[in-house]
Amino acid sequence: MSKSMAILGALLVVVGVTAYGSLFTVHQANQALVLQLGNPVRAIREPGLNFKIPFIQNVEFYDRRILDLDPPPQEVLLSDQKRISVDSFARYRIVDPLEFKKKASTDIRFRQIFGGLLNSAVRSEVAKVLLGDMLTAKRAEVMQTITEQVKGLAPEYGVEVVDVRIGRTDLPEETSQAVYNRMRSSRVAQAAELRAQGIEQKVRIQAEADRKRTVILAEARKTSQILRGEGEGTRTNILNDAFNKDPQFFAFLRSMEAYGEALGDGTTMVLSPNSDFFRFFDRQGGK
Repeated sequence: MSKSMAILGALLVVVGVTAYGSLFTVHQANQALVLQLGNPVRAIREPGLNFKIPFIQNVEFYDRRILDLDPPPQEVLLSDQKRISVDSFARYRIVDPLEFKKKASTDIRFRQIFGGLLNSAVRSEVAKVLLGDMLTAKRAEVMQTITEQVKGLAPEYGVEVVDVRIGRTDLPEETSQAVYNRMRSSRVAQAAELRAQGIEQKVRIQAEADRKRTVILAEARKTSQILRGEGEGTRTNILNDAFNKDPQFFAFLRSMEAYGEALGDGTTMVLSPNSDFFRFFDRQGGK
């Protein structure tokens, strides 16, 4: 009885190991390729529980989601003989694991092969345009041509290319420095020209202001001299009228003004008493 149980247990173990080795599950985000002695025999694209021959067949799983392909940037010589560094990338999905296995063997190998094909298509098309075209609507036409070329190569490798894009187009470091230096020299020259124009305008404005100032001062002097002359004439007329009304009083008033100006504090004068300057001092009862 115990021997039979042992045999039954052994059989159950063998059946369990066999069942475990023959069953596998495909996740909904994956697809599977069944290999027999290293050779692909069938592809399973739908999720679920599947069977394989244990010990003879094995399973490789491939992602069925959209994957990215980002090869290294490359330098491209444009049609105007300018060099730029182009960084392109693609989005793809594996639609036929069997063809993928036959052509690329591994994912790393596929990225090397197809990345080279992508860079080759980019280099071929970008080399036909000018540097300025990469900043215009011409860029979209170039991208469309590259995308069509790459999509045409994809079925051979069991993949579907979803999108192709050029991420960045930069000038190489030495070219960027040369362009920067040229732009800097251009801006320095432009600044010097603007500064010279400003100085020229400043001199012209100052000259015009000085001219206007001179004219205004001359007109002011002219007006002041005219007004001073008119005032002097009026003053003379008034004084003449006053003199004609009372010549003696006018002579006395002028003499008093002269005394006030000449005989200030600390003034010493030596004159004859009979001098005409003192004619009003010796007439105590005079008019």
